[in-house]
Order: sequence, then structure tokens, then C-alpha cells
Amino acid sequence: MMWTERTVTRAGVRLTCRDWNSHHPAPAAPVVLLHGLAGHAGEWDAAAAHLAPHHRVVAVDQRGHGASERRPADLSRAAYVADVRAVCEQLGLHRPVLVGQSLGGHTAMLTAAAHPDLVRGLVLVDAGAAQADPGTPQEIGGWLDSWPVPFPTLAEARTFLTGQGLNGEAWAAGLEQRADGWYPRFERSVMVASIAENSTRDWWPQWRAVRCPTLLIIGEKGIVPPEESMHMLDLADSTDPAEPSTPTTAVSVPGSGHDVHLDRPAAVHSLLSAFLAQFRQPGGPCDPLKTTSFTRT
Repeated sequence: MMWTERTVTRAGVRLTCRDWNSHHPAPAAPVVLLHGLAGHAGEWDAAAAHLAPHHRVVAVDQRGHGASERRPADLSRAAYVADVRAVCEQLGLHRPVLVGQSLGGHTAMLTAAAHPDLVRGLVLVDAGAAQADPGTPQEIGGWLDSWPVPFPTLAEARTFLTGQGLNGEAWAAGLEQRADGWYPRFERSVMVASIAENSTRDWWPQWRAVRCPTLLIIGEKGIVPPEESMHMLDLADSTDPAEPSTPTTAVSVPGSGHDVHLDRPAAVHSLLSAFLAQFRQPGGPCDPLKTTSFTRT
């Protein structure tokens, strides 16, 4: 099954999407896939192909990434959230399930909090609500500066990226070829600015505002510490009538790093299928999952 390229424009910013199975009949919930910082929509291809027999799936090149607008002026968290809403509205995605990894998971969480009428379910892949370390933007900038760009060949790019602890194949697929070699499809300054706001404060109020069924997929060797995920579960399991409980499951995937969807794709695909099965009835979940402890797969 192949995807069709779609273009969404919001406030003059062009967003490119991969739309899988755009003619899929209701009642299967549509799914929106959001990559992490410095990522691209193509890293979700295997997951999208796995889900497409039952769902319409749209993977987004977020602003500043991939084939979307390279140098958008607004790199705030609010701008990323507004983009997700625009994708859903312009592509006719009624109450989708949002699936996001890292910064994409953060965007998905903020979208679910700000627009509870829009989001049917939420999957956060190695993403959380705590404040990023204040040194994170500088660290990201220094890491990107270490890349020997341009890469003479894709093979050399794969070797370098694999040596950085990444899935070299998937990350190299996000590069673009120019006359003198292979380059990232993003600007260093845009990546640093995109993560900057996360290092200025935490996002616990937004997490507490999420009301839809949620799945937390945590990499055993990822960047989200167990205590952060446990705190998210504790807050989801509210006894305050003013803040009703949010059906939430957390799963730790052994042997995986931050890019869980690339390190352990079969495990992530299975988890997504099981989570999405509850949304195949019209109107929302039929049997929400609920737990306050980690499981392992």
C-alpha cells in the first residue's frame, strides 16, 4: 500500500504529509503520526503500512522538517499545535488518534490538552511532560555541529548516524542530495529554536488537561526516566472530581533507546494495533485501557 502526498498550508507555512489509505471507510479512527526533532514523516512508513489496512494514516513533516517549510518564523509550541489542528481540518480527519515520538509526542500531548474535542486518543512514544534540561538547546546544537556535513555518500551517512546510536537507515532516509553530497533536510538554527521552549518550563498542567485514552510507550534506554512516567500515571489516576481520571497505560519496551519506533518496530506496531482496536466503533473508545503500572513487551 502506498501513500499520497498532501499539502496543508496554515498562516503561510506549507506542511507536507504522507496520506495512507485516504479512502478508508468509517468507523476506523484516523491516525496522525508526528516525528521527533530533526526527524521526518518517512520514519513512520513501516508503522503507517502496518496500520493502513484498518485506518487512514497521515504522517506529517512538521514545520522546519523534511519537505515542509524549511525556515518558518514561528517555532513556538503553539505553532506546532496549530499545525496539527490545520492538518486534521484540511484533510478531513475526524477525531484522530495522535501518535508522536519525542518532540512530536510533546506536540500531540499539547494538542490533546488544548483541543479535547479534536483528539480521540493519544500515544506518546518516549515523550513526557517534564521540563527539558536548560542546556538541551545548546546540547542539540553542538551535536548537530558534529555531523560531517555534507556526507559524500548515503552509505557514509548511515555509518556515521549508526555510530551516533541512531537507526542509520531511517535517519539517512531523511537526507537530501545536493551537488556536493548529502545534507539534512532541516536547519540547525530551526532545530535549536524548536526545542528551546521545552527547556523553559514544565508541562504538567497540560498533561493534567488531557482527557482521552492514552498510551505511553517508553524506551528502556530512552530519555524519559521511569519516575517521570510514573508521575504521569499518578496524575492521570486522579480522584479529584474537577480533574477526572484519564485512561492511561504505560509500557516499557526493553532493549530500545529514544527512537523506540525504529529500534523495536514490531513491538511498537503491536502496541499501536492493540491500542487502536478500541476505537473501531463509532464515537470513541469501547473498552478503554487502564493501569497504573508498567508492563514490558
